[in-house]
Amino acid sequence: MLSRLAPRLSAIALGLLCLNAAPLLATAAFATGAPAAEEFGTDWDDPRTADPTVARPATRSCTVEILDTAFADFEWHPGTIAPPADCPGPWSKVVLEMDGQVKGVQFDRLGYLQIGGLTVLSTSTPEPSRDGIGWHVEKDISDYASLLKSPQAVRMYLGNVVNQTYTGVIYVQARVVFYNADRRHPAVDAADQVAPLANEHRDGSDLIGDYTLPANATRWIGEVYATGSGGGCEEFWYFTAPPEANYSCPAQHGPYREVQVLIDGRVAGIAMPYPHIYTGGWSNPFLWYVIPAPRAFNIEPIRYDLSPFIGLVNDGRAHEVRFRVANLPDGASGWTLQPNLQAWTDARRGATGGRLLSYELTPLAAESKYRALPDGRFEVDTRGGHRLRATGYVDTSKGRQYTTVERIVGNTNLHGWGAEENPDGVKGEWNDTQTVARIGRGLPSVSTHSQRFGFDGSLSVVPSGSAQRIVTTMKIVDDADTLQTPGQGQPAIAQSKRNRFEGQAGWNYGVPRPERHATGHSSQRHRSYGTQGCYDHEIAQRNGFIGTDRYRCGKP
Repeated sequence: MLSRLAPRLSAIALGLLCLNAAPLLATAAFATGAPAAEEFGTDWDDPRTADPTVARPATRSCTVEILDTAFADFEWHPGTIAPPADCPGPWSKVVLEMDGQVKGVQFDRLGYLQIGGLTVLSTSTPEPSRDGIGWHVEKDISDYASLLKSPQAVRMYLGNVVNQTYTGVIYVQARVVFYNADRRHPAVDAADQVAPLANEHRDGSDLIGDYTLPANATRWIGEVYATGSGGGCEEFWYFTAPPEANYSCPAQHGPYREVQVLIDGRVAGIAMPYPHIYTGGWSNPFLWYVIPAPRAFNIEPIRYDLSPFIGLVNDGRAHEVRFRVANLPDGASGWTLQPNLQAWTDARRGATGGRLLSYELTPLAAESKYRALPDGRFEVDTRGGHRLRATGYVDTSKGRQYTTVERIVGNTNLHGWGAEENPDGVKGEWNDTQTVARIGRGLPSVSTHSQRFGFDGSLSVVPSGSAQRIVTTMKIVDDADTLQTPGQGQPAIAQSKRNRFEGQAGWNYGVPRPERHATGHSSQRHRSYGTQGCYDHEIAQRNGFIGTDRYRCGKP
């Protein structure tokens, strides 16, 4: 992106450069009723999102502090956790809370918090003002409740360079809040076993390991935190182009990416990766200082229902499980994959047996067409996707249970650029729908989780007096629909999420700080409505200060 401009700058290089971009101009506080600031100054509001906080049950709760540390290196920082005596379980909910503070000059950083060797939070950090910022992240970690029934080691990684230029030490405090179950708030239906892969290692760009499924398993879920990160073209994989395009990020198979899980060499799950944008992304931290892109602070894992395959692997022996990013360029690196496996078991049976009854994986159709347009612009039009459907059964103490899982994934990606890769932009959409049908004793149940996410963004360098100005414009969509029929102890659910981000920011590069004249405005509106309630929250900022913070429903 913009890789042939004079001076030669790629978007990735710009992303590194502009992390140190805060100008030295003072501003007044827009959010407090003063006139809106004309430019970014040395301070701005703390980062926040319009996302809902984790809903908490009205039961007795206990808080366990697990980490209080400062990150100024590339080491894992340790902590511990044990179930509190006053809240020994079972729990109706378990919530992880994390607070951070940083000031000075610093890059955006990626972090991972693990409990018992299992990643329970994948996150990135905001970039600080000179005066300092603080931010808060919380996550429902009830899915990992079985892991928390006994004392566990805690550790967190947040690689951070601190020197005379990058002065920001990142301080983090983390805690876990346990909520007891009662009659009105039943215990969470968490897996009986949650485990990472054993003997985990890399095989090329794949992550591979061993896993022994409990012989009496009745349900099986795979989960992976997957991010194209750490710099390089795969952080911006949707910008890559076939070699014939002569673009600065070539990839012989184009920009289509898919995260797969394979069991003993067979593809057992397919999914679309989320195109995360971190707070230094798209060469413009001024766009993300106060309102980050969706999911930047709480990177959601991809989940696969692997229950149809139980009968192939519940023999008490270790089996190979492989996580793969499909369609990568040969020899590519830059993807972080952090998986775990979750199993529900039948306490009345030593083994459940089972069988895979049917399996269909349609060929992956991924095609990228490069075109040189008559007006001197260039584009790569990418379309890809396919379908996986599997049916299997297990014999439980309550009878035979059949599970059918169907997943349909697809991506359209239009990447266009001008001479010298200026301007440069992508309009991409990813679709991912998983439907799970279970038939057994009692009513059958069907659940569908459909996601549609993507963005329409552009990046350009334009003259600004004697300087050159980087301008980034972005619209982001992050939607989901969940439908679940009542059955087998599950409630009926019909819930829709509509999450929107929109903004633009610009700054002059290659000039002294007071001459960068950075400006930016952005907004986020997060709506959720259905059987689980109504939530509608909108926030907006201009030049670093929140001017709109409005709830239409669901205010905490």
